[in-house]
Amino acid sequence: MAQRKYSIMDVEDYLILNRNSKSTRYEYLDGEIKMLAGGSPDHSIIIANLTATIKGPLKGSQCRVYNSDVQLQLSEKRYVFPDITVSCDQRDRNQKEKIHYPHVVVEVLSPTTEATDRGKKAAYYRACPTIQEYIMVDSAEVLVEVHRREEERWTINTFEPGETVRLESLGIHFPIEEAYEGTSLTSEIA
Repeated sequence: MAQRKYSIMDVEDYLILNRNSKSTRYEYLDGEIKMLAGGSPDHSIIIANLTATIKGPLKGSQCRVYNSDVQLQLSEKRYVFPDITVSCDQRDRNQKEKIHYPHVVVEVLSPTTEATDRGKKAAYYRACPTIQEYIMVDSAEVLVEVHRREEERWTINTFEPGETVRLESLGIHFPIEEAYEGTSLTSEIA
């Protein structure tokens, strides 16, 4: 998704702006506001594919899969809209505005968001004690990175065409091709 940078704002003003913005979403990272814009068709297809791939095996479990319409509050000064968030925490079940206890976060990278997704947001996701896996999915090539919390450190597993992506914290494994089905990148996996 494309992002536009805005000025520094305090959190109370951000919450008012976000609440009053019906068609526009803004992320808030330590006082910096970014307006989120739509992504490419491939970006959208990848999100839809992954949502279905993750949601299916979780049916009947305590975990819920949320799309990018649902805001994630990482701290008092960090509010984001990940492409996909999975929460397995009962405290998030009946939230009306945002969730607080993510288990897995997925970001589909685009040219305008990749630096932030790999930089600030990756650091903030790793700092969130409930996040067990942070998945970065490339939208320009067939490549998935799974950043996994293992005891007191994070590991990175990279998956390429022909490989099985493993989301160990959810017990979900799927061929990488499922994430890219129907995109312009299918020639890379044929």
